[in-house]
Amino acid sequence: MDSARTPAYDDPRPAPAPRALATEAVHAGREDLARQGLHAPPIDLSTTYPSYDSRAEAARIDAFAADGAEFEGPPVYGRLGNPTVSRFETALARLEGTEAAVAFASGMAALSAVLLTRSALGLRHVVAVRPLYGCSDHLLTAGLLGSEVTWTDPAGIADALRPDTGLVMVESPANPTLAEVDLRAVAHACGSVPLLADNTFATPALQRPAGQGARLVLHSATKYLGGHGDVMAGVVACDEELAGRLRQVRFATGGVLHPLAGYLLLRGLSTLPVRVRAASATAAELAARLAADPRIARVHYPRIGGAMVAFEVHGDPHEVIGRVRLITPAVSLGSVDTLIQHPASISHRIVDAEDRRGAGVSDRLLRMSVGLEDVDDLWADLDAALGDRQPQDRERPGARGLHPAVG
Repeated sequence: MDSARTPAYDDPRPAPAPRALATEAVHAGREDLARQGLHAPPIDLSTTYPSYDSRAEAARIDAFAADGAEFEGPPVYGRLGNPTVSRFETALARLEGTEAAVAFASGMAALSAVLLTRSALGLRHVVAVRPLYGCSDHLLTAGLLGSEVTWTDPAGIADALRPDTGLVMVESPANPTLAEVDLRAVAHACGSVPLLADNTFATPALQRPAGQGARLVLHSATKYLGGHGDVMAGVVACDEELAGRLRQVRFATGGVLHPLAGYLLLRGLSTLPVRVRAASATAAELAARLAADPRIARVHYPRIGGAMVAFEVHGDPHEVIGRVRLITPAVSLGSVDTLIQHPASISHRIVDAEDRRGAGVSDRLLRMSVGLEDVDDLWADLDAALGDRQPQDRERPGARGLHPAVG
């Protein structure tokens, strides 16, 4: 039986030496394929698995109930685990430099599972730094899972901690302003409270938060990890102790990832470093051109780089959205094609307007996810969408300039 963690037979060769990220992206989670006579990972669509030893199955289920550890041997039931999904989890953990990773049906399902694991310990208080993805902000603010949130800036994290604080959450670069925080400093301020870093925008191709002190690394895998706009998923990379609790919540709540999605995500990881590198080069060039354009009030582009660009226009942002032709006006990000959206209308609409503006999400801000198209073709589309150049804009002091997005 195929399994990412249970190869067909023991491999007598020594474990491989540490490998570069590009190599891990291609090979992690696939090491046992050649020994099984396979090249492409198989897709296991089974929901249940036969077993003639019910006593052994009872013992394995008891063990899972105790600590949430992954099963040794063949799977039992799709809600407890799936071999194809396990391959993706193995690969993502390797790329993020963590002991484990646990995949979910969406990024919000992944965040919900983290909050539930902390609440189950009586640790319902969360300290968070804005901006976050709009739905993450809403989930915390509305207390839909019984959590209570204190919003603060990075410098105020230590003072905001309470005895019942179960989590500190940051997103860097942040959605949608691309603000960055010093993850190492934030992790130090957390003390013994786990830091969750949303790494969706950066991906492990640009930063590995676990190496800077984050105990949990969250991804909306729908974005760059999948990379083609055709899969919805979430994943948390973390240590094995926390992973066990997350697996238990996933089993109990049913927020499992479909095997086909796991297959697509594993395939997406293999090209992640190449895609991020190429899109980042184009994004940096577009950010520079926008910064020099009199129709642009401000450009946000992170010091860490990446394929996301945010910019504030002097004119009507809704007209820009309506004029693009090559660029796709759509929510989400991280696909091979370039997407643009107006956060105040879509991704962050659910956040209170005052809180939204206080976090730097102005009503004139546009967020662009740069894909793999030619930079000149993208610029021609943007140039046309921005409309006529107004002479008075050229003379407006401080009207333009590239601002590294720092929090």
